[in-house]
Parts: sequence; C-alpha cells; structure tokens
Amino acid sequence: MTDTNERADSRRSEAEPAPDGCSEESTRSSGQSVGFPPVSFSREGVKIGFLTCVPVAIGVAGYGIAFGVIANQAGLSVAEAALMSATVVAGASQLIAVELWADPIPIGAIVFTTLAVNLRYSLMGAALEPWFSHLSPKQVYGSLFLMADENWALTIRDLRTGSGRGAFLLGSGIAIWTFWVVSTVLGALAGGVIGDPTRYGFDFILVAVFVALVAELWDGRSTLLPWVVSLGTALLTASLLPGRWYILAGGIAAATLEVIRYE
Repeated sequence: MTDTNERADSRRSEAEPAPDGCSEESTRSSGQSVGFPPVSFSREGVKIGFLTCVPVAIGVAGYGIAFGVIANQAGLSVAEAALMSATVVAGASQLIAVELWADPIPIGAIVFTTLAVNLRYSLMGAALEPWFSHLSPKQVYGSLFLMADENWALTIRDLRTGSGRGAFLLGSGIAIWTFWVVSTVLGALAGGVIGDPTRYGFDFILVAVFVALVAELWDGRSTLLPWVVSLGTALLTASLLPGRWYILAGGIAAATLEVIRYE
C-alpha cells in the first residue's frame, strides 16, 4: 500500500507544473535571467530613477552651461545648441563637435572623433544586457537613447541591489536630459556675459560628479585591479594615439580582464 501511494505521488509531481518563477519558461516570460532577479518596467521605476538622479543631474547642468557658452562662442544659435543637446545627449561628443566647428564644417573629422569617444557606450550597453535582455525593444531602446555615463552608473548600482527596476535607466535619463537641455539654453543665452566658463570652475563640475559616481561603484579590493588596468591602458593609449581612443581602450582592457578573472 505504501509503495502504491509513493508511485501515485511521484506521478502527480511529474504531471503538476512548476510554480511560477521556477520553470525555465516562466523565467523567460518574467524577464528573469539565470542568477538575476526578475526585471519589471513600471512607472514607479521611472519615478525612482528620476528622483535618484536629480542631484547628479544638477551637477551635469553646470557642464551643460559650459557647453552652451562654448556653443554660443562657436557661432551656434540658442535653438541650434538646444537642438544638439536634445538629440545627441552626449556632453563630450558635443564639446568636441563644437570645438571642431568651422566654415566649412569638417564633417569627417567630427564624425570620426565622436565615434571614437562614443564607442564606450557599446560596452556600457553590454553591461546592462543581463537585466534588459527580456524587456521589449521599445523599452530597451527608449531607455538607451537617454543613457549617459552618470545615469548608467546609477542604474548599474540600483540593479545590482536586486531591485529589478528595468525602468530606472529611463527615469534617470529623463532627469539628465531635462537638466542638460535647460542648462544648455541658459549657457547659450548667457554666453556673452559669462565669457570663459573655466573662470568659474564649470569645467571641474563633471570631474567632481564622476569622482562621486566612482566612489559609489567601489566594491572592495576586487574593484581596484580593473580600475588600475583601465587607467594604465588609457594613459598608454593617449601617449601613442591621437584623439580620444584612450577612452575605448581603457574600457576594453578592464572588460577583458574581468572576463579572464571570472571564467
């Protein structure tokens, strides 16, 4: 009788579906990758991302004012500077483009240089893949359009806590975008009055923001090695190659090291 009951229980266990969140299929449909908690995309995530990023966005605004001033001095109108900030959303690339601005515009030089600077975004996007792989294309690409160095760092920190807030990048990106565009307009309007923005320390604001973000991403001694390798590679590349290729080289070196360490 006992053997009969055990066989019946065994058959029932095989026939019954696994609870939600336990089967491979439910893991895929819920946006859960192996080793990562489920990821959701909600208004609450957008809100939390926005509010978390506001202090950082205020710092970015100082950099935006500096860009607006420089754009004005390069001959761009307020509308043109604002349009560039609204559609490009990449401070370093915009500054490079404005610094190279001339008549006629050196399109090839601007495209090539900004490509070298922005290739780092491919590495940053790849880092988000474990969480974003099961979000819809609309959610992913809408968020990535507003991805900057600052809100990417905040998003990585938030997702590593297991929050599962897939909309955090979008919310924080909206904060960055809003402050960036508004500050660009202010800088362009005040360009003739402010003069050289470095006199007021605007050029150091973004450095201070990045130092604060790096401190937040510190995860003990294991973090030190890739940082040192990245720095050393960037310095070596900067001494050997012209342009901004040192940014990409440093990122690739650190990423390669981490792959070797954990495989």
